[in-house]
Amino acid sequence: MFPTLIRRMAGRPNPSIFRNATVTPTPESYISPYKPKKVWPPDFSRLSEKEQFRFERRYKRRLLLATARPRWDKYVRLAQLFSVTSVFIYSVLFMDWQTEKQPFQGVRDKFWGALGAFSPQQRHERRNPDLTTTDQK
Repeated sequence: MFPTLIRRMAGRPNPSIFRNATVTPTPESYISPYKPKKVWPPDFSRLSEKEQFRFERRYKRRLLLATARPRWDKYVRLAQLFSVTSVFIYSVLFMDWQTEKQPFQGVRDKFWGALGAFSPQQRHERRNPDLTTTDQK
């Protein structure tokens, strides 16, 4: 019992027993019984221009597919659309341009005039136009 224990302690550590032990892998551990069909990466100096172009095109396509994030791209596009639209609406309807003549004053007047028609006072005037004429006399 003790000779076996001493012999095992003197030998190489088994990586399955010692999980945290750092064992340098040997080159034999990377040998596979299956040979690859193609060597990767290919030697571009030996390839024709047409074959180089094919490899580049394939690599770019695979790279685009691997890095595609459709949900993220959708939310980024929506955020950009929302921010640009809100800045545009703010600059047209609310921003003080500090000039004598506001560049969007006509648009502002039409917009606030249309929204003013929905106020309670304007709604009352639309429903009963005779009461506004009798009030004015």
